[in-house]
Amino acid sequence: MHGERISTADGARQAGLRLCLVTETFPPEINGVAMTLRRLVDGLVARGHRVMVVRPRQAADARPVLKRQGAVVEILRPGLPIPGYGTLRFGLPSAMCLRTVWRRRRPDVVHLATEGPLGSSALSAARRLGLPVTSTFHTDFEDYCRRYRCSVLAPAANGWLRRFHNRTQVTMVPSEDLAQRLDRNGFRNLAILARGVDARMFDPTRRDPDLRRVWGVEDAGLAILHVGRVAQEKNLPLLFTAVEAVNRQRTALGLVPAKLVVVGDGPLRERLAIQYPQVRFTGALPADDLARHYASADVFLFPSMSETFGNVLLEAMASGLACVGFRYAAAERHAHDDVDALLAAYGDEPAFIAAAVRLGSDAELRGRLRLAARTTAEGIGWDRVVSRFEEMLRCAANSALADPPPTLADLALTSAASLPAGPKTGDAA
Repeated sequence: MHGERISTADGARQAGLRLCLVTETFPPEINGVAMTLRRLVDGLVARGHRVMVVRPRQAADARPVLKRQGAVVEILRPGLPIPGYGTLRFGLPSAMCLRTVWRRRRPDVVHLATEGPLGSSALSAARRLGLPVTSTFHTDFEDYCRRYRCSVLAPAANGWLRRFHNRTQVTMVPSEDLAQRLDRNGFRNLAILARGVDARMFDPTRRDPDLRRVWGVEDAGLAILHVGRVAQEKNLPLLFTAVEAVNRQRTALGLVPAKLVVVGDGPLRERLAIQYPQVRFTGALPADDLARHYASADVFLFPSMSETFGNVLLEAMASGLACVGFRYAAAERHAHDDVDALLAAYGDEPAFIAAAVRLGSDAELRGRLRLAARTTAEGIGWDRVVSRFEEMLRCAANSALADPPPTLADLALTSAASLPAGPKTGDAA
């Protein structure tokens, strides 16, 4: 049931895995989770593994339910738009379909990237067939509940997620601080699977003076960039407050005001574009254009406090930007305060604003941080991340004991799979 034989570092030959990835989001959708999954899938395929992706049908998909591209097969399932996130969809339960597919072509391991109705039904179907199951934790639902003023739902959401992930053999999380918090909340079998950055794609050499002129920024001007979903959980009021503080300081110093460029789409984009006509909102961008926008800016402000990782911070560092963020997730793992970024303690918004003002008025500091950020990012490639992912998948596939047969609790959770999934982050990661 395996693919081609793969050579390991010690010369041994291992069978290529057959992985089934079940996810509510995948390219061509543009967000951090989709991008991360694309990198992992491409990395596995390059190592000789075969991957089946099960996901909801997207608006751009043609009618067939099966897409095949090389060693990757995509099975498209029915889905519905996530309320308030029209460009994202959650998949409907598909246990019967998945059991049929997996009986015909049994995967070595099933990996669940999202916990919505599709993922829940896949978990129950895999357990019924005795398939090894792994999962990743991408979205901080507790913070979402707080920011969307429904904190009363947080205990139920945490209970659901805990039961879901504890039924898998390992739950992969992107950072140590998140793993510690989940462990305190009763999540078991946690393992760190960090993120990487493509330093060839996100490169300072993509800087485009013509694009800066389109923004209204001359060579000596200051372009501030933010990339992410334009949504409530991204703490965007802090972004605008920080830029206003930067421009008050620059005006006092006789400098031209900075220009803010916001890349990304989301439910707040239209309203914020009206509220802040001086800000350039680009919408979501394909990878090449995104890389050009990163490289053409000078400063990256990342005010979000709801990330499980925050891939966009690494992309900005690889692009040679002077970054400001909070000390957690990606910043905690990879950035160093006053060396390759400026970091505020988690939740300390006045310190975040002060750091932005400091960068906005100190060209020498910006130059120093930009060079160091690029150097740091060059050492954070995807290859080691894919190796770690491959190792954990293989451990699950080779485990002596598959998951036990379904229990009454499993059957109760299967019936609950019709609950809608929550929204997802835009840089996830």
